[in-house]
Amino acid sequence: MRILSIVIASDYDGGKVKDVLSKRLFISDTLCSKLKRRSGSILLNGSPAYVTVPVKTGDRITAVVNDMVKDPKIRPIPLPVSVVYEDEDLLIVNKPSGIAVHPARDPEEITLENALAAYLGPDENPHPVSRLDKGTSGLMTVAKSGWAHSWMKTLQNTGDFRKTYLALCIGAPSPSRGIIDAPIGFAEGSRYRMEVRPDGLPSVTEYEVLQEKNGLTLVRLQPKTGRMHQIRVHMAYIGCPLLGDWLYGTKSERIDRPALHASEVSFCHPFLKQAIRVFAPLPEDMQSML
Repeated sequence: MRILSIVIASDYDGGKVKDVLSKRLFISDTLCSKLKRRSGSILLNGSPAYVTVPVKTGDRITAVVNDMVKDPKIRPIPLPVSVVYEDEDLLIVNKPSGIAVHPARDPEEITLENALAAYLGPDENPHPVSRLDKGTSGLMTVAKSGWAHSWMKTLQNTGDFRKTYLALCIGAPSPSRGIIDAPIGFAEGSRYRMEVRPDGLPSVTEYEVLQEKNGLTLVRLQPKTGRMHQIRVHMAYIGCPLLGDWLYGTKSERIDRPALHASEVSFCHPFLKQAIRVFAPLPEDMQSML
């Protein structure tokens, strides 16, 4: 059970409970509305309280913010989960290629969410903060509650959340380091395939060449925006599609997926106020190409 507690300082004297919940405990208006309907989830000095009640210096506010009930749409299935970081609120897992984060077309498809539901406790649900394509391997951040998910999504849209990828592309980008600034939107007549188009959403990716061998190039990439298939689209746009990318390049007999791996995640934990930085080494199928 995730319980938040805070003693009111003088700068919040006379304010309302809901102001403290929002500004000090990062509780969104949506979650606050849910907690109000859940008995015992908001306490002032140990007693249930309305969120409009004023507070004074020295008061203690307590909020129970975990989900409490398992999501019935996610069936727990015990499967191996590679956890590289964990605290009360977050998981960072190293996702293998070949498994989807959640079902796309087949509701019975076994996904990473099924494995995470089994891994977490009875009152926690997996809330992926950022998703990876089925064929993409690497680090993925998962919140254990809607509360943690809310502030992590906010953090993800700031410069304080950085995600780095490694990719194998065909050919070599020129220059060896640069920025791809090209808007991305859905391709005409498709709700899945993306393309660079003038009416697309702003999309920016930084890249740096690390190694060239056998006609392939290992590239480090940092997307500055979070568009669907952004890296794959941008690399194809500059004439260097990812090895094995059947959608934006060509199929390959050497690897059966787009050669893309989320290798590093770093951010300042918004609640612990600690720097978090984790790495995942290049998987064997990509390493063997080099």
